[in-house]
Amino acid sequence: MLKLYTYFRSSAAYRVRIALNLKGLPYEAVPVHLLRDGGQQNQADYRARSPLGTVPTLVAGEQNFTQSLAIIEYLEETRPQPALLPATAEGRARVRGLAQTIACDIHPLNNLRVLQYLGQEFGITQEQKDNWYRHWTNVGLAAVEKLLAGNPRTGSFCHGEAPTVADCCLIPQVFNARRFNCPLDELPTIMRIVAACEQLPAFQNAAPARQPDAE
Repeated sequence: MLKLYTYFRSSAAYRVRIALNLKGLPYEAVPVHLLRDGGQQNQADYRARSPLGTVPTLVAGEQNFTQSLAIIEYLEETRPQPALLPATAEGRARVRGLAQTIACDIHPLNNLRVLQYLGQEFGITQEQKDNWYRHWTNVGLAAVEKLLAGNPRTGSFCHGEAPTVADCCLIPQVFNARRFNCPLDELPTIMRIVAACEQLPAFQNAAPARQPDAE
């Protein structure tokens, strides 16, 4: 069985949980608490699996895989049905572009490591950190909205009528936007897609509140 090292509120781990559920793949969840004990991701046994100390890590047999998008691509290549990438090169490029806008342009600026560093090294307050988070999330999600709105390839989901890797990335980002009280009223296409995803058991069962380490 696959083993996923995960943290219930990690956006990156959340993406992979959605992908595993969409593909109907059973897995063992191994919680890695990012705050407890000085951050369990910093312990030597976990660093041996993930040298950067990030979650998720997927263990498949004797192999460790890190980075959420790489893990999802691995699942797509080894368990191709149901597909999380479109059949055409153009469609795949669009979906990857949407996913990477979230995973590479929005999420890294608001990662827990970044927020902790801002406080530890520059002494900024929690309010200032929250403002930082909201600013970059607002800028990024506004761009995603423009990529989605009015595009004929956008359907019930980010691309067409079935969830893709883009949806796996979008839902966790919106979850965290809600946590930090980011304004979402001007993102009607995103929120329509989020509502469609939230009707599906694969997304419901991947939600942070449903995880064994939820607090």
